[in-house]
Amino acid sequence: MNPALQKTISVLVLIFLGYLLKYKITSKEQMKGIKTMILSIALPATIFMALLKIEFEISLFYLPIFALVVNSLLYFMAKYSLAWFDISPGSKASRTITLLFPSLAPGLSCFPFIMEYGSEDALALAALADVGNKVFVLVILYMVAMHWHFKIQKTQTQNSSKSKLKQLLLSLVKEPVNLAIVVALMLLYSGWNLESLPTFLQEPVSRMSLLMTPMVLLFIGMAVKIDLQQFRTIGVLLLYRSALAFLVSGLLLLVFPMEISFAMMLVIVVFPQSAVSFWPFAHMSVISETEKEEPKTFDTDLALNFLALSLPFSTILILGISVFPGFFLVGTHLIYLAISLISLILLPKLFTFLKARIRSLDLLPKEKAPKADYSRESA
Repeated sequence: MNPALQKTISVLVLIFLGYLLKYKITSKEQMKGIKTMILSIALPATIFMALLKIEFEISLFYLPIFALVVNSLLYFMAKYSLAWFDISPGSKASRTITLLFPSLAPGLSCFPFIMEYGSEDALALAALADVGNKVFVLVILYMVAMHWHFKIQKTQTQNSSKSKLKQLLLSLVKEPVNLAIVVALMLLYSGWNLESLPTFLQEPVSRMSLLMTPMVLLFIGMAVKIDLQQFRTIGVLLLYRSALAFLVSGLLLLVFPMEISFAMMLVIVVFPQSAVSFWPFAHMSVISETEKEEPKTFDTDLALNFLALSLPFSTILILGISVFPGFFLVGTHLIYLAISLISLILLPKLFTFLKARIRSLDLLPKEKAPKADYSRESA
């Protein structure tokens, strides 16, 4: 069996095992303990190692910029178009999806296929592009999440004092994830990287980061709540996200010169189709821990369902791209495909909106009430 497909199946198996474990781990305290292990040990170690592994070359500066452009476009499209999917602007669901929608997790869904169907050069290019994605997901999305949180706190609590704000900021600074980011950035600024650290520090961090993938996948399986109506909405949103990514990739392939390498084309098309990242969910969880009472800024149950569906959706799509590169690595094909998918998704919504609008203006004849049947009464 294809190694990339084997890795995909193993990921899905871990999620399924987590789903089976939900009948064994039933209390909220146990689930909270697992989430604490992820957010306080596995995730900080993974972020710390990822940041210290960054080796940036000025000559390839455009790759992180490419990832940031994709992230930004997906973010703004989600922010201003979710109302088309009957998701109220400013709601918990809207904020949750907007934070997840532009994030990319190439490590789980993209890199295995690039490594199998591309080359080491393609994998290196994708890893450099992921630098820009990491900046967006770890820094920019975290700032956006905090902005929404403070806005809600301010509007809901009119007499919020400076002491409460200071206490909240201190609690966020003490979070292991944030401390890992700060320490890693300080080391990078000082000229250190992962290889510069002593072995007795590298080993524990490396071993803790190995817990990340299996624990996250098991946790998704345990926490996911099957809601067919919600899953249908998420599926449509993932298809819309994929169509937007195809549109960006198609335009880039048309802009780039004809002599662009196969490795670069593969990265341009496959990288934006990566699954949703776990890190925005980590930001939501950190903020939710500080919100003891309603209203909450985010809907973490919706976020987990979005994560659970995004992974198989993206891996199947990326597998199709990798198997049929002759079609998907052509810019015009991607643009036509994207326009077709967006039209298929939005035209029914537009038709429903226009019909309701016309009815509100009394431009359509109203349906006549059925005539009463008095035959029985007269008899």
